[in-house]
Amino acid sequence: MTEHTQKLHQQLWNIANTLRGKMGADDFKDYILGLIFYKYLSERMEVFADGVLEPDGMTYEEVEAKPAGEAAPYLEAVKESALVDLGYFLEPSQLFRVLAERGDAGGADAFILDDLQQVLNGIEQSTQGTASEDDFGNLFEDLDLTSSKLGKTEADKNKLIVRVLAHLNDIDFRIEDTESDVLGDAYEYLIGEFASGAGKKAGEFYTPQQVSSILAKLVTTGKTQLESVYDPTCGSGSLLLRVAKEVEFVGRFCGQEMNPTTYNLCRMNLIMHNVHFSKFDIRNEDTLERPAHREERFDAVVANPPFSANWSSSDLFLSDERFGRYGRLAPKTKADFAFVQHMYHQLKDGATMATVLPHGVLFRGAAEEAIRTHLIERENALDAVIGLPANIFYGTSIPTCIMVLKKGRAQRDVLFIDASAHFEKAKNQNHLRPADIDRIISTYRNRASEDKYSHLASIEEIRENDYNLNIPRYVDTFEEEEPVDLAAVARELKALDAEMAQLDAQIRDYCAQLGIESPF
Repeated sequence: MTEHTQKLHQQLWNIANTLRGKMGADDFKDYILGLIFYKYLSERMEVFADGVLEPDGMTYEEVEAKPAGEAAPYLEAVKESALVDLGYFLEPSQLFRVLAERGDAGGADAFILDDLQQVLNGIEQSTQGTASEDDFGNLFEDLDLTSSKLGKTEADKNKLIVRVLAHLNDIDFRIEDTESDVLGDAYEYLIGEFASGAGKKAGEFYTPQQVSSILAKLVTTGKTQLESVYDPTCGSGSLLLRVAKEVEFVGRFCGQEMNPTTYNLCRMNLIMHNVHFSKFDIRNEDTLERPAHREERFDAVVANPPFSANWSSSDLFLSDERFGRYGRLAPKTKADFAFVQHMYHQLKDGATMATVLPHGVLFRGAAEEAIRTHLIERENALDAVIGLPANIFYGTSIPTCIMVLKKGRAQRDVLFIDASAHFEKAKNQNHLRPADIDRIISTYRNRASEDKYSHLASIEEIRENDYNLNIPRYVDTFEEEEPVDLAAVARELKALDAEMAQLDAQIRDYCAQLGIESPF
């Protein structure tokens, strides 16, 4: 991480903490992240427009100063190009810095809330009827400038927003560096910070970066390019973006997210990481009940589904090609295997999926045992099971595991890794260190058995265990205690008795000298 990135992280978090006042972190998240996104779109627009206007020897700012009749052709040319290359359009007067400077210069009398709302609406309206309409629609719906959370009066609300804009306007995001993800990474950093402070609610859509890194490395093993990557519970998009960091090229990012707020965050996050709107397809819908990418197959699939979530488990799904051939459906109160079945269905032949799951999926019986058995015996899909440390996810301390499945495997063995004891302990959250991650990935890629850490189990072993995948059945981490030397203990007790007798005699002598009775 560069010094500029670290400074940017600190500046942004300081703004969030200083300005939110009594507002909860999860509420303020919508405002600070939404306004950062607006600043990003504005700066990107201005850099792009300056490039379009360079042959005419002028800047976007200079166009604004021209009479309306003279400015119109230039604005139209910029708009036409921007809607194709960026997917949206902002006029010079709508740029972030213009509103921020107006609010900052005008003091308490500068009321900009109405204009800001019009600008945000204008960004979405500029995309209507274009290829990017779905990707920009309702992006700012959680940035409610009329909310009483911002202040009791309109003046109070305006004052807070003016302060936020002024602080953000002072930050150099270096947007000119189109190859850099500095701002996108800073945005993702803020999402993580808000998640850690908001508990389970935020933890449902944010996967800690060290876990994202493991999943991404697993599914990209042996690959330098991916035509597509898919996350059926994509949350804020961190997993999709982490996969992209592990390869040279990703052609398409697809995902589905049921929560409207985090669905918006995901689209913002992808755009701020310079993923062109034509390269992603994110849908706001329930993945299990109404899958949006049913007919597509992907080169890599990653997910951190909500643990043991509820779903309908309707008998109608027995005729659904995702679930029908297993003969059983995941329980209504534990949709974990429903997500696994869905993900496996979306895999291309030869592709890999990796998903985080609660440990219960490894050994629970009934329908889950039947699904587990089918995946192992009939599909030959299970490639590895990796046990993670407890307390590494926001909002839950339960131990978790990673299941790795492949479609079209040749080998029949399954690698078990017990990484549960290898982490850095922290006050509120445990962390996997780079060395811990490297060890997991190296062991997986080499399919290596290592005493008290990993074991390559044959299909016969798994059958003998009745398809119970509980990791201690395969990786013995028991440490024998040193045998007790009773003779040495007796000698130590005898020496201690002698010391006590000597001390007793000294106390008696001292009491006699003082003419008092010994207490012993």
